[in-house]
Amino acid sequence: MKSYIIYCDESTCKGKYYSNFYGGALVSNKDFDNVVEILNKKKEELNLFKEIKWTKVTSAYLDKYMEFINLYFELIKKGLIKIRIMFRNNEHEPIGLTEDQELNGFYLLYYQFLKHGFGLKYCNPYKENIRLRVYFDKLPNTNEQNKIFKDYIYDLQNLKDFSESNIVIDRSDITDVDSKNHVILQGMEFKLNKENKIVNPETGRRGKKTIAKEKLYNEINRNIRDIYPNFNIGISTGKKGKIENLWIHEYRHWSFIPNSYERNSNLF
Repeated sequence: MKSYIIYCDESTCKGKYYSNFYGGALVSNKDFDNVVEILNKKKEELNLFKEIKWTKVTSAYLDKYMEFINLYFELIKKGLIKIRIMFRNNEHEPIGLTEDQELNGFYLLYYQFLKHGFGLKYCNPYKENIRLRVYFDKLPNTNEQNKIFKDYIYDLQNLKDFSESNIVIDRSDITDVDSKNHVILQGMEFKLNKENKIVNPETGRRGKKTIAKEKLYNEINRNIRDIYPNFNIGISTGKKGKIENLWIHEYRHWSFIPNSYERNSNLF
């Protein structure tokens, strides 16, 4: 049976300009071992034995991180990895939320990300049987809250779009893993919330780590523009006239807009 694995991560619940960043990387079972071997070999070559984290981006590590990111994007461009990132523009302030929606906003948005972000509705034109595995970075809150959320993810397979695409999810395939922080996801958050402009109040200058992070973001952006020459970091990626591109595209952004919202025009 064909299967897909989605590794999920989230970053920055509340930012100055953008919030609720969710990221996912999808790999097929036939490519999984090859992708893992390639990435681990590069990490060993670069002596990056620990997790690759945005907080560790410094001038000393910059060249190594750039080399790793370039390899990662090679795999994306070859179709071996699909990347999706969802975030919310604070300019769109949701209104009319119930108390439950406000309390469980983290999970509700995560659910929408998995339901729609990868365009799984269009992943199976030949109606094969598809097994979907979802691996979360360690979820916050209580075990009970996390269990309820995983139950909702399990029930995705009962939705019309998923059932008609023959997507099956086993409960054992929805789990927390000790994943590595999503450097691309955090790079987007860093730039959108203008953290690249933060200066030291004592010196009036940007710190070396901030400058290194901006250089790494620029390398990420260059790679994305190889795929989308007119890429705009703050808006949803276009479908280019074909709804199936929600699945086909190697890399996509989704700026989530609530059904009901008020525009905060003073934010930017």
